[in-house]
Amino acid sequence: MFGKNLKIDSGLLMRCKACAEEAGYSSTEEFITHALERACQALESGNRETEEEITMRLKGLGYIE
Repeated sequence: MFGKNLKIDSGLLMRCKACAEEAGYSSTEEFITHALERACQALESGNRETEEEITMRLKGLGYIE
């Protein structure tokens, strides 16, 4: 799906797989694509999340407790 080979740290890939499954994505690729699209959109639009918003989002994704 990515078109070119993309190297991702194996630990990060495992986390992405777990998050994709937990969030109900049809594939890990779909989850990663969606995450990258959101990150690019936020940077391109100049919308910056506050530290509190980032913390809440990471907790929701299971990255932190």
